[in-house]
Formats: sequence, structure tokens, C-alpha cells
Amino acid sequence: MTSAPTRPARSVTAPARTGAPLPPQADLARSVEVLRLLADPTRLAVLALLEGTEMSVSALAAAVDRPVPAVSQHLAKLRAGRLVTTRRDGTTVHYAQANEHVAALVANVLHHAEHTLYDVPPHHR
Repeated sequence: MTSAPTRPARSVTAPARTGAPLPPQADLARSVEVLRLLADPTRLAVLALLEGTEMSVSALAAAVDRPVPAVSQHLAKLRAGRLVTTRRDGTTVHYAQANEHVAALVANVLHHAEHTLYDVPPHHR
């Protein structure tokens, strides 16, 4: 009886790493929290509506066709996650994107989604 030929052992060392250094674990964990906040259609829509402007809870609720209390809860999560800021004007609270990084993140995720859905994404038309 003949035995099957043996294969040479594979190297168990990791391949050389190129590119950017690995981010610290705390940064990765926080990034995952931010992505989880964006992983809700209502919250993502609210953030998209806030690009370059500020809006009240009632205006946002009307725009996303959701009840004010529901949108208010989403805004509370976005505020806790530091993705939106607030400005009070009398009894009205106006919400805005926290900074240009939030704006870029929202735009990029929406643009990426368009690339997966369309031959020619709407943002390229």
C-alpha cells in the first residue's frame, strides 16, 4: 500500500502588515458604537436631513413621517452618542450635526449604499 505524498508544512507566521497602524481598541470600540447608532433608518435619515442646517424635533418628525416622541427618543440617542448638538430658542430645541466628521460619515455611507444599488449612483448624476 502506498501512502499519499505529504505536503510541506505551511508557515504559521502572520504576513507582514502594510498600511496604517491598527487603531487602539478603545477607538475601535467607540467606532462600533457610532456605527450602531447609524444602523437605524430613522436615525440615519435624521442625520441626513440635518446636513448643513438645524431643525426642531417636530420638523424632523414631519420630514421622516414618524411620531414626535419616537424621533425625540432617536435624537436622545444621537445626542448621547455625540452625533448631534442642540441649540435652545425659547421652548424650541434645534438639532444639528455635531461636526464635519458626522456630515462626512453620513454622506459617505449613503454614497456607498448608492454604489451597491445602482449602475450610476444618483450622487454621480
